[in-house]
Amino acid sequence: MPRRQGLRPLKRWRYVGVYGPELQLCAGEARIGPIPVRWWAIAEPGRPLVEGRRGLTLEPGAVHVRERDVELALELDEREPVETATAYGDTFAWTAKQADVRAHGRLHLGGRSRAIDSRAVIDVSAGYHPRHTKWKWSAGVGRLADGRSVGWNLVTGIHDSPSASERTVWIDGVPSEVQPVRFDGLDAIEFAGGERLRFDAWSERTDATNLLLLRSYYRQPFGTFAGSLPGGLTLSAGYGVMEDHEVWW
Repeated sequence: MPRRQGLRPLKRWRYVGVYGPELQLCAGEARIGPIPVRWWAIAEPGRPLVEGRRGLTLEPGAVHVRERDVELALELDEREPVETATAYGDTFAWTAKQADVRAHGRLHLGGRSRAIDSRAVIDVSAGYHPRHTKWKWSAGVGRLADGRSVGWNLVTGIHDSPSASERTVWIDGVPSEVQPVRFDGLDAIEFAGGERLRFDAWSERTDATNLLLLRSYYRQPFGTFAGSLPGGLTLSAGYGVMEDHEVWW
């Protein structure tokens, strides 16, 4: 994609979130016009968030981090994503989402070592978004009461048209679009059929950047989910993130 379309610079990013009952982590890299940004974070219940911006290698199928006393080597069993494109006047934005993808590897953290065999969400996006963009987003994985595996990608404010949106629930790896949702702050998500996912946070990533032309205000808590998904599908366990992001770019 060209670096600019009219007056709008290209924005692109790749984000990987790995979610489970004892460990959650994320790694991402973005470029807003000529400005590169990288980050990673590790969340455990009852422990302070560990995060950094160096030592990250992020590529299709793999995540590696080596910084201070953190060493992460992770493989991702990626599969075909759900792709969405949205027009903004004469410009557009595109995204490709995967959820409930197997993530496996090993983490060394502060003298502790553990194997990882968990589930992940992958977000690859690019486009010429409006100057002021604001969204709420949730990504998660888990298990339904009937034993089936589940993952989700839910959003308002971006790629959220009534149909052909990026709102997707995967059940045993099979994706289906869901109707528009409503976020109750970062505490819950409400669905058109009356179902509701409740969220309990462990810890959160925050960022407030003001570079005049570029401003970004961001919260992304890690934690657990309970409740039900569209169709009355009850969660027996759910793990993931909520996100609130407002940006001028």
